[in-house]
Amino acid sequence: MLTRLANAYFKALDQIVVICLAGMVVMVFGNVVLRYGFNGGITQSEELSRWLFVWMVFCGAIVVLREGGHIAVDMFVARLPRAVRQAIAILVTITMLGLTWLVIQGALTQVSVNRTSFAPASGLSLSWFFAAGLVFGVSAFAILLVRLWREIRGVDKGAGEGGP
Repeated sequence: MLTRLANAYFKALDQIVVICLAGMVVMVFGNVVLRYGFNGGITQSEELSRWLFVWMVFCGAIVVLREGGHIAVDMFVARLPRAVRQAIAILVTITMLGLTWLVIQGALTQVSVNRTSFAPASGLSLSWFFAAGLVFGVSAFAILLVRLWREIRGVDKGAGEGGP
């Protein structure tokens, strides 16, 4: 059941990424048409497209982290014995957990500090902007905990890498 819930969460993130990209395209293209065709534009579209871009990047980073798709140069590590590779993987994941914890703390601070600050064009609370980092941090932390558990148990990355 937990796996199904996680899969639904990541499917929702995929859809959020698509919606954000589509929204950005519509707003930016629409604003270009309005500026060149009608000598006007929608002020809020620039701000909202920037917000959608930030949410798209953070949600996409969560999906890619789960799939193990981030860039990695492992030609040196791949030549090491299995036990050493496993130890390095555990050390790297623990380091990533520590850095992700810093992201969570920073994003949480930004969300709480900016609750009463509002964007100039749209009037939306800036805490929604910084919430993207918080969603990323919490999700990445959970993914990394699962990854650490698998690395400690010695589970290969093959077929199991895609799921939390």
